[in-house]
Amino acid sequence: MQKRVGNILIVDDNKGVLTALQLLLKPYFGEVVTLSSPVTLPHRLQEREWNVLLLDMNFTSGINNGNEGLYWLHEVKRLTPQLPVVLFTAYADIDLAVKGIKEGATDFVVKPWDNRKLVETLLQAAASPESPRTESRADVSGDTGMYWGESPAMKQLQMLVEKVSATDANILITGENGTGKEMLAREIHARSRRHTHPMVTVDMGAVTESLFESELFGHVKGAFTDAHADRAGKFEAAHRSTLFLDEIGNLPYHLQAKLLTALQQRCVVRVGSNDPIPIDIRLICATNRDLPRLAAQGEFREDLLYRINTIHLEIPPLRRRTEDIVPLAERFVHRFCRQYGKPLLKLSESACQCLTSHPWQGNIRELEHAIEKAVIIGDGPCLSAEQFSLSRETLQREDTPTEASTLEEMERQMIQKALAQGGNNLSAVAAGLGITRQTLYNKMKKYGF
Repeated sequence: MQKRVGNILIVDDNKGVLTALQLLLKPYFGEVVTLSSPVTLPHRLQEREWNVLLLDMNFTSGINNGNEGLYWLHEVKRLTPQLPVVLFTAYADIDLAVKGIKEGATDFVVKPWDNRKLVETLLQAAASPESPRTESRADVSGDTGMYWGESPAMKQLQMLVEKVSATDANILITGENGTGKEMLAREIHARSRRHTHPMVTVDMGAVTESLFESELFGHVKGAFTDAHADRAGKFEAAHRSTLFLDEIGNLPYHLQAKLLTALQQRCVVRVGSNDPIPIDIRLICATNRDLPRLAAQGEFREDLLYRINTIHLEIPPLRRRTEDIVPLAERFVHRFCRQYGKPLLKLSESACQCLTSHPWQGNIRELEHAIEKAVIIGDGPCLSAEQFSLSRETLQREDTPTEASTLEEMERQMIQKALAQGGNNLSAVAAGLGITRQTLYNKMKKYGF
């Protein structure tokens, strides 16, 4: 017989839903109490000890913006801060539910619901609201998967990823260079219902303007000089899978309309053809740029931003999650020791202190390169702080750079200075350096900017 777990309070204005939930949840909870309006919710919260609250996000007829649910969430958290709240929301309001989690909700369930998943979610919330969530596959799958770490920011990100991955909602991933945006996109795809098909990746900064339509939408034979055969584009290749558009913020303004049209119409037309081809994709985009600011400045289409930004996930920089630096470093040490056929090396205490105190402007990518270099030159059983030379690298990032000893270092410093002065406007920076935008982008990739 199922062991019952505490009491549950349910607030939903649909009496049919309340009846169905009462029947479904009765075997699992000691008492199931339902309310058709949140008006008496503050009073009912004080009546007894509740283990979980299932709260609908809309109550007023004709109003479906979710603001009511967020208001009552705030009220519940003000009156009973420790009470786990699970939000009940329609598919179209997933972004509001994500906002609710950021503002204190424990979890959310999408209508129409799956009985098993609903029961599991409510029992987990009721049984141990403070307990850590189940470890993800990536945490136990080795050092090549997504590493979530122990920082609160990453734990919250992990929880959101677990919830939104199963949907087809478009996702925008933001974060500084080197934070692992593509790896997060792959983690989302691996957790989605589309995981049986490979994710298709497009580096938007590396696609030349002249080949943009051919690369994304494909072309037919004879469409242009070198079109010797029909060719499917990335959209078609991602049919029934995930299309990951990296560095979406670098897409020139006049090409953004073409991308928006394909997303709105959910079909593409190959270059040289008039026949629309239906596409079924899940879109994930990533950028290190401030798209709302660019949209306000007229450099990024606002309608395209709304289209790609159903769910926004931000990866924090490494300097804001210092507790994860040493564990990440140890994973990289393991990987590179295997790669270079060396016995497993350990990080000395001085090395750990050195790594933790470093600012890591290049984030995880910079840490990875630093560990690889240290493993290659390391001889003893331990890696010492001296083998990282991070103090010198830090000085080279200051406003007054050290004298460059090579042409490559001089070039790196010039590009770094131009980017700082140009506010990351790549077209203006490239013009100031006397190179093409594509050349600038390639060099930024090379130097980890």
